[in-house]
Amino acid sequence: MGRTAEWTAKGRGLLGKMPYWSSRGELGTWEERELLRARITELEAVLDAVSARAQADPDRSDLAPSYVAKARLELDAARDVLSHRTHPMMRRAAHLGVARSHLDVALNLMVWTASLDDVKALLPDLAARVDEHFAPRDPRRIRIKEIAQRLNQPDNRTLEPSERSFLADTVSLARRLLRKETLRVRSFVRIVRLVTIGLGLAAVAVAWAGCYWDDMVPLCFTPEYRNTFSVVCPTRTVTGFTSPPGTDAIASASRGADYLVVEIVGLVSAGIASAAALRRIRGTALPYGVPVVLALLKLPTGALTAVLGLLLMRGGFVPGLSALDSTAQIIAWSVILGYSQQLFTRSVDSQGQAVLDSVRGPQSPGRSGADHRP
Repeated sequence: MGRTAEWTAKGRGLLGKMPYWSSRGELGTWEERELLRARITELEAVLDAVSARAQADPDRSDLAPSYVAKARLELDAARDVLSHRTHPMMRRAAHLGVARSHLDVALNLMVWTASLDDVKALLPDLAARVDEHFAPRDPRRIRIKEIAQRLNQPDNRTLEPSERSFLADTVSLARRLLRKETLRVRSFVRIVRLVTIGLGLAAVAVAWAGCYWDDMVPLCFTPEYRNTFSVVCPTRTVTGFTSPPGTDAIASASRGADYLVVEIVGLVSAGIASAAALRRIRGTALPYGVPVVLALLKLPTGALTAVLGLLLMRGGFVPGLSALDSTAQIIAWSVILGYSQQLFTRSVDSQGQAVLDSVRGPQSPGRSGADHRP
């Protein structure tokens, strides 16, 4: 009790001294951090009880002190990580995963320390963890079930050292697999974020180039109506040409804001598509904003698809749509082309949901059957 209260007070003191800016931009929620802190306090109390029973057990008394000391070090390390004392500049959710890793090691050391009755109490959780990450026919999963069935026999009062070692190693591997699946989600978020930034910079560069060199590649069309030609641009229409307008006429009709207007329309249309896509999002308890980065990816993509689509239409790539008749038609097609980015980002949305579903858990959609791979 004294040690737990001491560390709780120390953790609160460190939290009070933590600079405001050190956790300002964390992706992990405050509730999740507090849940981990509460779990540390709980495990410290459980470790005290396990240690006392192990000291009274002649078969465990010689090994218990070493395992208990190491487990306490891991719990202390988890608390230090959550308090930001070891990484005051950390502003991401990585510290939550590191704290969980320390907690997993402490739990694994408790398996080595615990008495037979304690191991029996832990068995349902250990078996569930193995079931989440190993295929039904995996020999490790089968072996865990065999050990559980034997230990649950009323007359069984023995746990072989090899069985204890197998339990600890297999459950440790299952926890490492869970951590790898979580890190895969973080890697996916980073990749999508970098691609979004790159596309955003490309959209800004295209808009800037269109404003600076407005006559370089104009987004203008030259429709014909009753032997009269017009130059139709996103922000301006010039009529009264008796012959097909030349390059100079088209260049003089174009404006620097043409590209900017088309990109803004495409971006707004992509934003509407992002809002419509929210109906398929189930949310996630992970501290990584997969739905958010997927929604943000659509915005610069919509801006660029609007511009590129109009360029393809102007070049005659789409038969019958090479001469739009009015500025309103150009804007309307910009809306459609901006929304059409869904055709390109839908596969990314599916991949993002697949990455989330790959993180095993009690509510994971692919938790049963042959989807479980070690």
